[in-house]
Parts: sequence; structure tokens; C-alpha cells
Amino acid sequence: MALIRLMLTIALLALASSVMAAGIEIREFDDPVTEQRYRDLTASMRCPLCENQAIDDSDAPISGDMRERVYQLLQDGQSDIEIVNHMVQRFGEYILYNPRLENRTYLLWGLPIALVLLGVVVVVMMVRARRNASAKALSAEERARLDALINRERSS
Repeated sequence: MALIRLMLTIALLALASSVMAAGIEIREFDDPVTEQRYRDLTASMRCPLCENQAIDDSDAPISGDMRERVYQLLQDGQSDIEIVNHMVQRFGEYILYNPRLENRTYLLWGLPIALVLLGVVVVVMMVRARRNASAKALSAEERARLDALINRERSS
């Protein structure tokens, strides 16, 4: 009976450790620079399946495939730009957290700048309008009407 318990315990431990090890990806790098490049690249790409999650943090199968592809391209000696271009060609611009400046992204990049400039123009116009409004003197007719209103309030 003790032998059966021991065998069962060993089997359960082996099964549990294999399940835990299945979720951990171990990558071997020749040097720390390549490892850092791998970390930077996987952190800068978005998972196409997950919402706003980088492929280095995602557990989705497609993210695992993307991480493996980045690793293979690094091992092949490709530059970061070549790897990013390959991944964009394969998965689309959506995977980039920082979209490239192209004809179709001018609005995306230019709109915040345009809104800030528009806000500055509106503030300048409001300040000028208030200065001009406070600097104007009352005409004789306006002065007479104001005096009449003040006198009417005092007499009531």
C-alpha cells in the first residue's frame, strides 16, 4: 500500500511539474545584447488576439508563435528593423504600439498637434477679446442710460 502511494505521489509530482514547465518559454541567447533586443522587440509588438497586450506578456498561442518567429529571426542575424518589417508584413500595422509616420497615419500623428495649436489660438483670441472689451469707454448715450438706471435704483 505504501508503495502504491509513493508511486502515485511521484506520478502526480511529475505531471504537475510538466504542466508548470509547459507555460514557461526558455530561450538561449549567445550574448546579453541579443537577449535585450529580443525583450525590446517582443515588448514593442501587440498581440493581434489580445486587447492591448504585448506579445511578451500574452499567453495566446499566436503570441507564442510570434515570439518564436522573433527569436528565429534574431538567430538568423536580422536587424531590428528587418524583424519589425517582417512581422508587420505578416500581421499588419496593428501589432505596432507606435505606428509609423506614413500617408495614412498623418491624421493620427497630426491631429493632437493641430488640436493643441487650435486651443492656443482660441485662448489668445479670448484674451484679446476681453482686453478690448474692458478697454472701451462708454459712449455718451450709454453713460446717460447707466446713470438713469443707477438713479432709479437709488430712488426705489
